[in-house]
Amino acid sequence: MLGQHEVVERARSIFLDQGTDISRLTPVYGNAGICTRYSCVPLDWYGRPHGWKERSALFVENGTTLLRRAAEACLERAGVDPGAVDAIVTVTTSGIAAPSLEARLMAEMPLRRDLHRLPIFGLGCAGGVLGLARAAALARATPGCRVLFLVVELCGLTFRNTDTSKSNVVATALFGDGAAAALLSTSAPGDSPAISAWGEYTWPDSLDVMGWRIEEDGFGVLFSRDIPGIVRTECRAAVDRFLAGEGLTCADLAGAICHPGGAKVIEALEAAFDLPCGAMVDARQVLRDYGNMSAATVMFVLESALRRGLRGRHLLSSLGPGFSAGFALLDAP
Repeated sequence: MLGQHEVVERARSIFLDQGTDISRLTPVYGNAGICTRYSCVPLDWYGRPHGWKERSALFVENGTTLLRRAAEACLERAGVDPGAVDAIVTVTTSGIAAPSLEARLMAEMPLRRDLHRLPIFGLGCAGGVLGLARAAALARATPGCRVLFLVVELCGLTFRNTDTSKSNVVATALFGDGAAAALLSTSAPGDSPAISAWGEYTWPDSLDVMGWRIEEDGFGVLFSRDIPGIVRTECRAAVDRFLAGEGLTCADLAGAICHPGGAKVIEALEAAFDLPCGAMVDARQVLRDYGNMSAATVMFVLESALRRGLRGRHLLSSLGPGFSAGFALLDAP
């Protein structure tokens, strides 16, 4: 676990060594709304140069370990044996692996050799909701089958200490590592939350809003300063369009479970949904305790809301490269 105060001191040291005037950017750490985050590598790792080979090896090793922990905890909670899983959907955008991570997971867990695998790369932060939607679609297509949805993001491994861009500095203030899992089936108990519909929207002329630049030594982060503005002014219309397709409006929702992104994005989401500042309690809490774990984050927000006794129909949403929004309707009895 990394405290935000530790991160800012380490970042200051690293960027000063690169000749960057980090002092004008350090307020971003205090304004991020984050207290603690998790990393699969120690803090001193970030001060040294690393190439694709090392980053990829660490991604495969730690990604497989975290996915196994998440999968085992999920299946134990559901009372389902690993051999009863029929399909696995795996989402990540912070590393590349071939064979993919769920194939490697099969070597460590007693999973069936004939299960269906769907690895998904490139959805970024939107992958939590869109990956869940793909898993729900598989479960619906084959009634009774059990689909294990897995997501892991090791965002820290993408840090490049020679990149002195503002986007990279902001990334060091926001991103952490995390993994999550969920089991979906049409034969789930009647008191289980249900994904009833899903959709997405990609804005035109928005490829430069968010994503990766492929550099010689790894992923170069791409962020637009306009993201909170886009959320504030354009996200609601996309939500309304999705809900209208389901014969619903925001008035029919009990609430929203959103990927937080960052403190400014949460404020923009609250404004877009006509909520008072601070209303998205679970999103703020997850951001504070774990940081932005890309696609995994919305699953943490969902778990937090379920622990608090979530009831009724809720909108799940997240944003990612494209620039795209992912939506799903969750009904909690």
